[in-house]
Amino acid sequence: MNAKRKGKRGELEFATLCRAFGFPARRGQQYRGGPDSPDVLGLPFLHVEVKRRERLNLDEAMEQSVREAAKGEIPVVAHRKNRRGWLITLRVADFFLLYRAYLQQKGVGGEDAEQEPSHHLCGHFGAQGVGEEPSEERSGS
Repeated sequence: MNAKRKGKRGELEFATLCRAFGFPARRGQQYRGGPDSPDVLGLPFLHVEVKRRERLNLDEAMEQSVREAAKGEIPVVAHRKNRRGWLITLRVADFFLLYRAYLQQKGVGGEDAEQEPSHHLCGHFGAQGVGEEPSEERSGS
């Protein structure tokens, strides 16, 4: 199967999975990269890049999602290999943003859960978050 057909099949498969979890997802319009053409539509505030490959350069896939995400969207890579389950990759700062919201919804977490991340530390660990530009250190490498 050629890469383009496999990519389309992966996008349709992931959209079907999203619908099984109750999200009205569908494959996006693949005319050009950018905020108006994520691989999957119907997941508000997420820019999803779907990759269905045996050998995936995850850094490149995430960079594509970051580059094409609109301001305020969380860039996500949904990926899987043959005979394996789907995985979701996101930046660590975005993970903690989502986890904090989850804890607040559950009524769990003290004062520490309310704090904003230290941007100095986020940059040090390569952990840019929603709507942030990559640090000079990372973009220069």
